[in-house]
This record gives sequence, structure tokens and C-alpha cells, in this order.
Amino acid sequence: MSAVNGSEFTHTVFLLTGIHQQEDAHLWISIPFSLIYAMSIVGNSVILFIIKTNPSLYEPMYIFLSMLALTDLGFLIGTMPTILGIYFFNFKEISLHACIAQVYFIATFQCTESAVLLFMSFDRFIAISNPLRYASILTLPRIAKMGLVSVIRSVTILLPLPVFLRQFQYCRSNVLSHSYCRNEDIVKLACSDIRGCGMYGLIVRILTMGLDVLLIFFSYVMILKTVLSIASPAECLKALNTCVSHLCAILLFYIPEFSLSVIHRFANGTSPLLRILLSYISLLAPPLMNPIVYSVKSKHLRARIIKMFTK
Repeated sequence: MSAVNGSEFTHTVFLLTGIHQQEDAHLWISIPFSLIYAMSIVGNSVILFIIKTNPSLYEPMYIFLSMLALTDLGFLIGTMPTILGIYFFNFKEISLHACIAQVYFIATFQCTESAVLLFMSFDRFIAISNPLRYASILTLPRIAKMGLVSVIRSVTILLPLPVFLRQFQYCRSNVLSHSYCRNEDIVKLACSDIRGCGMYGLIVRILTMGLDVLLIFFSYVMILKTVLSIASPAECLKALNTCVSHLCAILLFYIPEFSLSVIHRFANGTSPLLRILLSYISLLAPPLMNPIVYSVKSKHLRARIIKMFTK
């Protein structure tokens, strides 16, 4: 620790936490975590490789899927060193600067993935409501611009976050409640006035993920309106079936993350084990399940994956 103003102290090192009261089993716990990371990295890499090497898949839905795979890989790369470091080597220390960098890295990819899920809802809406103009509306240059805007939005709107966190004095406990750094977790350890950071974090959530969820909901209201106007029940079910993969991705991404945010802000007495499990679900479930769900539901993607592994 380093002295500040002669009487206050700020931690330069934080201690990460594994699964509560399961320290003796960390080596065994590391096995399923390693398998999840390996499967997630391989799954998303295979999706990217197949889409890149098959020009017939250069369609809006698959381009958006490749964006989703990239953001999921970002989550994995950003958190794998700290999580596996705890369970394999019991390495719990992380410097203040590295922790703040991880917070910014994770928040940026969360914001970007939220935007990608929004784009995918627009993709489904246009494909169902206006199929004849689908290709002319969602052109590759337009999709590239949408991806660039999502990255710029995430990077710029979150830039003040590391500035806030770096200026705080951390003179309480330096033990974090997760095995990777989260903004809400670090802020609780600050002995500075955190109201500005808390308000900023809430505004960012509302303007990014909150607004994205609202627009996604609106897109599906319009999709349902369009589908219900279809006379044939079979065609109606066929149209809705194209949205199943995207709906699964939405639920996997938003429900655990919003639940964890609510618990951190408003339910301090919640079990530490519940918080840790929710943090792992919000972090690892989307990268693991998205490639599986889309591979199962997309016959074109599934056929190319089977062909790739049976050569």
C-alpha cells in the first residue's frame, strides 16, 4: 500500500476470490473451468473460421454471428488469466491498474455485445417483415458501419470509467468478491465519494444495455405483429423458428448480467455463493452456448461444421 495525504492509504493490489469456502477443491474446480474455456474458444473460433472461408455465408445473419463470436472471445481472453490463475495456481493478487484495465475491457465487450444483439434483432425483423428488400437494406458496407459504430460507442462512452476508478482511494478491505474484476465490486471498496461514479455507471447502463433491450423488445413486438398477420399457421411457426437462436442469446446475455447488477446495487445481504455463480453464468454461458445454439438451429452452418470435422 502507498500513503496518501500522510493519513490515508490506497491499495495497489487487490485479492481475487474463488468459490466461497471451497479453497481446498480449487484444483478440481479448475478442470470444468478449463473445459468450458477450451470448448468456448474452439466453438467461437470454428464459427469465425467457417464464416470466413465460405463466401456463401457472407449474409447479414452470419456476419452478425461472427461479430457475436468475436465479442465472446473477447470476454474469454479478458478473464481467463485471472480465473484459471486462481483455480490452478492459487494466484489471487492483481494490481490496481490491471484490475481497472480488466473492468474496462469487460465493460467494453459487454456494451459491444449488447449492440450486436440489437443488430441481430433488426436483422430478424427485416428478414420477416420485408424479405424482398432484405439484401438491399442490410448490405455488407452498411453492416460494417454498424459494427464500427457499436465499437466506437462502447470505447468512448466507457472512457471515463477507468478515470473514476483510478482517482478513488481504496482504504477499506482489498478483497474482491469475484475471481475477476467488476466495476460494482471495486467501487464498494473505495473510501472516496463514489456518488458521481455510481450515477455515471447507472446512466451508461441505461443508455447502452437498457436502451438496447428496449429496442430489441420493440423489434420483437413488430415481428409478432408481422407474423400474426400471416394466414398460414405453418408459415407463422417457420418465421418464429428463425428467431429462436437469437432469443436464446438474448436470455443468456441479459438475465444473468442484470440479475447480478441488481444484487450488487440493492441486495447486499445476498449469499456470496449466489453472486459468484451468477458472475460465472453471465461470463461463461454466452460464449459456451451461442456457438452450440446457432450450430444446431442453422442447417447451413451445421452442414459445414460436420463437413469440416469429417474430412
